[in-house]
Amino acid sequence: MSKQRSSKDQQMRLRIAQDAARLMAEDGQLDFHSAKRKAAAHLGADDTHNLPHNQEIDEALQAYQRLFQTDSHPQHLLQLRQTALEAMRLLADFDPHLAGPVLWGTAGPHTEVTLHLYAPTVESVLFYLMDQEIPYEQGESLLRFNGDEQPFPCLRFLAGEEAIELVILPDTRLRQPPKSPLDGKPMKRARLNELQKLLQTDN
Repeated sequence: MSKQRSSKDQQMRLRIAQDAARLMAEDGQLDFHSAKRKAAAHLGADDTHNLPHNQEIDEALQAYQRLFQTDSHPQHLLQLRQTALEAMRLLADFDPHLAGPVLWGTAGPHTEVTLHLYAPTVESVLFYLMDQEIPYEQGESLLRFNGDEQPFPCLRFLAGEEAIELVILPDTRLRQPPKSPLDGKPMKRARLNELQKLLQTDN
C-alpha cells in the first residue's frame, strides 16, 4: 500500500511540476512558489505536502519550451537579452549584473529583465534615472543570502515594450551573490562583458 501511495505521490508531483512549468511558460510573471501552488490547486491537490522542488519545475519548464515554443521562445529570449544589454550599458556606473530567467534562458512572454545594481545609496540610482528622464515605479524584491529572504529596494521602468526591474544592493555586497531560488547555491548572474559573449553565441 505504501509503495502504491508513493507511486501516486510521485506521479502527482510530476504533474504539478509540468503544470507549473506550463503556467510559467505561458504567463511569464509567476514565480516558482506561486506557480506550484496554482498548479496544485488546478489539479485538485491543494493540500498535498509533496510539492516539486523549484529545480524540478525549471527542468520541466525547459522541456516545455523546447517542445511547444520552439519558434517563439528563442527569438523572444534574444530580444530580452538585447534589451538587457542596452539597459546595462546605460547603468554601467552601478556595475549591473543580469539575473533571473532572461539569463537562465527560461524567460516567458511577460518576464521582466532583472538587473542587480550596486550603489552606495538608493538615491544615487533614483537621481540618475531622473537625470535620464526615465519614469519609474518603486517597490521591493526579496533575495536570499545566508539566512532568510530579505527585502531590497527595486525600481521598475519600461524600455520600449520590455519591463526592466532594478534591484538595488549595497556595494558592500558586491562579492556576495544572493542564493539561487533553484538550488540554494550562489545565483548565476552575468556582467556586461559576459552578456555580450552570450549574445555572440546566440547569434
